[in-house]
Amino acid sequence: MKTILVLGAGRSSSVLISYLMEEAHKNDWQVIVGDSSEQAARERIGNSLAGKALRFDIQDERMSRLIISQATVVISLLPPHLHTVVARYCIELEKHLITASYLSNEMRGFDGEARRKDLLFLNECGLDPGIDHMSVMHVLDRIKTNGGKIISVASFTGGLIAPETAPENPWRYKFTWNPRNVIIAGQSTAKFLENGLYKYIPYQQLFSRTTSIHVEGLGEYEGYANRDSLSYVEMYDLQGIQTMLRGTLREKGYCSAWNIFVQLGCCDDSYTVENVDTMTHQDFINSFLPNNPSISVKEKIAAQLHVDVQGSELQKLQWSGFFSDERIGLTAGTPAQILEHILNKKWRLDPPDKDLIVMWHRFVYEVDGMEKEVQASLVVKGEDAINTGMAKTVGLPLGIAACLLLRGKISERGVIIPIQKGIYEPILAELKTHNITLIEKNII
Repeated sequence: MKTILVLGAGRSSSVLISYLMEEAHKNDWQVIVGDSSEQAARERIGNSLAGKALRFDIQDERMSRLIISQATVVISLLPPHLHTVVARYCIELEKHLITASYLSNEMRGFDGEARRKDLLFLNECGLDPGIDHMSVMHVLDRIKTNGGKIISVASFTGGLIAPETAPENPWRYKFTWNPRNVIIAGQSTAKFLENGLYKYIPYQQLFSRTTSIHVEGLGEYEGYANRDSLSYVEMYDLQGIQTMLRGTLREKGYCSAWNIFVQLGCCDDSYTVENVDTMTHQDFINSFLPNNPSISVKEKIAAQLHVDVQGSELQKLQWSGFFSDERIGLTAGTPAQILEHILNKKWRLDPPDKDLIVMWHRFVYEVDGMEKEVQASLVVKGEDAINTGMAKTVGLPLGIAACLLLRGKISERGVIIPIQKGIYEPILAELKTHNITLIEKNII
């Protein structure tokens, strides 16, 4: 019997597992869900006869080998740094592997052996990275086929909240994916091409150097640059392109407020804070500020970072409770862990909340001596706090890829991302049946 092993039953797994269970029933396959919490895995499986839930601990070598040996293909939803641990077992036991995470240099190192063993190690097959790659390649390939020369590609994606969700929330944001990744986002220098010039934005400047973006039918957003856009010039086969920029979308005003945490050092994950068990929210913020008891914490921030004490940035911090005397509620933690814990009190999705995925691409190209522009957008709204837009757009590409592989519809092997037409075309086609589709508009 063909078996799909899903490692991890967290917030992005709900739609993936539901999709796999349906396909397993149709095809007489089995789905095994392994998580550190067997109860969480059972909740995802429900009463399905095609599913099996169990406790999984990647640090337990005997258990890991035994469970992975039962799979035909493994989908890892574990933290990104653990994917290579899973990959070693998959190489040893000759199992295919699919992840939604960025392709690391360590993972690239498995390419030769994966090819020799006829294995597919497919990475970056979620939302961002994932659907962004596939939809970009879909448009690029069409432009190139019609004789166009690509000049510029810009691609931004954001996991936000729907307009009707938490109208009192001035950030217009809640945690819809791994909160830790939100806190530490952007801590490596962003690298990209702009008008033929190499550009670099260090972390301390990232949230003050944003791009204004208008998304058709939704309005104005702001975006900040992601990690390493330069590596995608070669991946997308765009040698000679003038602009290559990938980034993250946020609601207007988010970045300037988040920049306060960055500048104060609240996102640092490299050391632990003393006396956390006695700290209030306000104590935490005050610990990064000069000792001046004659003015308030809010006034200290305004003076140090040159922001308006009555401005929208500090209003967002006020709403989040950072000037309150509420106890943090942790016994220990790094600044990043404490920040995540405080924010999660207001940023956790409530049961009826709906998230909103917004993806936007802009392509500038030349054909027959004329410059043209295409903009494209993809919008997906979640149903509730479990069946989120994030869970749909991360989970469905993973599930579709796994099913295509089991049906023998994917012939590629080795360590890759989904930029080959044989992979992205069938995935995009099936995503369309789930109302996940890119809408294109010719601007010039």
